[in-house]
Amino acid sequence: MSASRRPAVAGNWKMHKTAAEARAFLEAAIPLVDQYLDRVDVAVCPPFTALEACAAGVEGTRVGVFAQNVHEAEAGAHTGEVSTSMLQAAGAHGSLVGHSERRAAGDTDAQVEARVRAVLDAGMVAILCVGESLAQREAGETDSWVAGQVRSALAGVTPDEQWRLVVAYEPIWAIGTGLTATPEQAQDACALVRRVAGEGIDGDLLQVLYGGSVSPANAADLMAQPDVDGALVGGASLDPASFAQIVAAAA
Repeated sequence: MSASRRPAVAGNWKMHKTAAEARAFLEAAIPLVDQYLDRVDVAVCPPFTALEACAAGVEGTRVGVFAQNVHEAEAGAHTGEVSTSMLQAAGAHGSLVGHSERRAAGDTDAQVEARVRAVLDAGMVAILCVGESLAQREAGETDSWVAGQVRSALAGVTPDEQWRLVVAYEPIWAIGTGLTATPEQAQDACALVRRVAGEGIDGDLLQVLYGGSVSPANAADLMAQPDVDGALVGGASLDPASFAQIVAAAA
């Protein structure tokens, strides 16, 4: 992820791949995406247990390694949590923050804001996730809900920090369901994210990604939209060939 609006593709592996499987993935994927790395920011988001293996696997390349979550505290009695310093020690460049699956598990807007702050304070890159449920979309609440998430999470972010910030719009109803927002829906929501973020930082320079059942078949149409700078990819990022096809579409 970068300070400019270069195309970007990040693969969120969720609870998939051991360290050995992660190494095998990178051995297969890096030769397929290497030709695009001067034009596209590419990253993988493995489970905590595969972070070190991935960091070693991308060494000497431009591929980034991101955690899927991070705790806001630096240390303490937080069983099962991981701090920014632990992520850095494992070789991660940053972390997803506020993914809908984490929010569904109990992460609050206040925690998401604190975690964005912790990642930025550590000198790492935060990929903030926002998005609405199907019920909220059908009730006409998409704009107010997404705008509220963006405002809350970015409340303390300053313009000189925004080069380490990426926002991924992921409609909850399209994550892992096979449903995908139309290119027009993705454009409208990503433009909204950029506009609301612009209340405190330079929205025109912000990398905004779309996520939600992105595949080689729909990636090019989604990323052709003027406010969609790239994709946060779920299931299609688990296979080197399909992930590389999406990176190629971004290029």
